[in-house]
Amino acid sequence: MERHFEKDLNELKERLLWMGGLAERAVHQAVQAVLNADEQIAQRVLAEETAINEMQIEIDDRVVHVLALHQLMAVDLRFVLAVSRINNDLERIGDQAVNIAQAAQRILRHPRVKPYVDLPKMSEIVEGMMRDALNALVRRDVVLAQSVLSRDDQVDNLRDQIFRELLTYMMGDSSVVYPAFDLILMAKNLERIGDHATNIAEDVIYFVQGRDVRHPAVDRR
Repeated sequence: MERHFEKDLNELKERLLWMGGLAERAVHQAVQAVLNADEQIAQRVLAEETAINEMQIEIDDRVVHVLALHQLMAVDLRFVLAVSRINNDLERIGDQAVNIAQAAQRILRHPRVKPYVDLPKMSEIVEGMMRDALNALVRRDVVLAQSVLSRDDQVDNLRDQIFRELLTYMMGDSSVVYPAFDLILMAKNLERIGDHATNIAEDVIYFVQGRDVRHPAVDRR
């Protein structure tokens, strides 16, 4: 029975990490569609959305299966609850990637508004947050999870910088309003992906230490 229990938990973790890989790839490809002006990459992101949605359902079923068959205690129960929440965040990340891919398709119909400087920086930070949050789960690494939380402000600052620059372009030239607005939406979606990565890191801390750090009043240092 003990061996079956461990097998179920390991399979649950493996499927979650597989879903995390799909979500990471979707975000990376969606951003690259804009940076490289590649419509085919955007279409690929849209086509692969179904796989992420199917994984969410599968993982939900596995969570129910584990809870129904095993009397979980302490850290194991926290792990399964964390998986359930992380599963939802990964699905939402997939949705945000789809939003970026759809924006990319619209952006590519227009001349480039400006050189992309802050957007790739923002994407690099956000993708790193996703990757480190999932690695923290695998390693049970609270320090790595905390480092994800500390990067959230960097993402917010880059979002604000992008907003200010693009609004300036829009006020100066009405012909760039539509693509500039879609770039703003893209930055907003990246910021939301960073928020979901932060949620995952918070769940890792909860899983490992039993400590809830979701509320702003809690010192995250």
